[in-house]
Amino acid sequence: MPQRNAATENAIGRIARAPNPPIGKTDPVTRYAFDTDRNALIATWASGRGDLAETVALLPPVNTEHATDLASHLTTLSRFQWRTYTHPASAAGDPDIPHSEAYRRAEERRNFKEVEPGIRTPNLPTEHGLVVSYSGVVESAHRLGRTLHAIDDPGLRTAIIEEIRREQAAIESAELGDLTGRARQAVELSRPDVSPAQVQAADDLLRQDPLGSIELFTELDPASAAVAAAHWLYAAAEAAGELAELATVDVIAEADDIEALPVEIPTLVLERLTAGETPTDVVTDLIAEAMAVSEGHVPNPWGVVARVADIEEQARKHNVDGATRAALLAEFRISRLDPTRPALDLLEDLLDGIRGCLLLYVEHSAEDAPETNFIEDVRAEADDNRDRLL
Repeated sequence: MPQRNAATENAIGRIARAPNPPIGKTDPVTRYAFDTDRNALIATWASGRGDLAETVALLPPVNTEHATDLASHLTTLSRFQWRTYTHPASAAGDPDIPHSEAYRRAEERRNFKEVEPGIRTPNLPTEHGLVVSYSGVVESAHRLGRTLHAIDDPGLRTAIIEEIRREQAAIESAELGDLTGRARQAVELSRPDVSPAQVQAADDLLRQDPLGSIELFTELDPASAAVAAAHWLYAAAEAAGELAELATVDVIAEADDIEALPVEIPTLVLERLTAGETPTDVVTDLIAEAMAVSEGHVPNPWGVVARVADIEEQARKHNVDGATRAALLAEFRISRLDPTRPALDLLEDLLDGIRGCLLLYVEHSAEDAPETNFIEDVRAEADDNRDRLL
């Protein structure tokens, strides 16, 4: 077996991970808070490297209830507006079909233009009751408007409207693949759609370092980064498989015998790519599945039944005892990815898969600089299949 030099050991030991992954933070959006010391309304948002904050407005003399209501309604509005980014109409079918899910999503995105009127002239209670909108975006705007109506400060209303414009501009930038400024929070969001510009940027980063870098997590939309990572995983598995005389789809399981790795997701991705699917189709499908599960749905119930049946069949085939069978079933997950952060989870697993390919390559290489050779071979494989990237 070839000896590993220190440089190779250091490279193999690198693991690309999202910095400070959110724990229980399933819906990163712009959050608002009342700063009691300064009597100010502040906005905070994720950046991939920690949260940023800025002052929205210094408040006029108001009671605490009104101040916290402002913060709460702004946060709710932000959540509904960013949901149009994480749940785009393009991921749900044809938006021109009336009353379809895609139609409803497109309509909610169009409701951005109704936010400012809702803040300026909100629906107010009358003797006949209160008109409430079915739209989360619109109703959140009216609730915010009613609080501003109660405070009755024109300067504050203007400041809030300017804040809403900044927030909507950030969402529009994220939709276009520009994650600068406040749009940077999209690096922590999962979306079953990708930006070609972001995929290309991720591809450029992986070309520089096929093992991955922190910028994949802090600069880019994770779904788009995962598309590029899937492309490079396939190239890495081809290179390692050729050297180890293994089928591409068997590379990760073999590497797992060298060092513990996440096997299921990288292998599944390789199987689907080998079958002819595109990285974009595979990535968006896996993310959409996990997002559906996070909302209480079972997107493919018969597929779940088939996977459970396969576990039972394997248990019978290998004559495992009851405790082992129970353990296998206990590990079963409806969603293959973490439903609270599926895009980041997928990206991490794909990069771990690339690292596994390096492990196997080094194990079977007789060269003096196996990591350098691995990187060169992977780049060559990726170049040969560039048409598969998007």
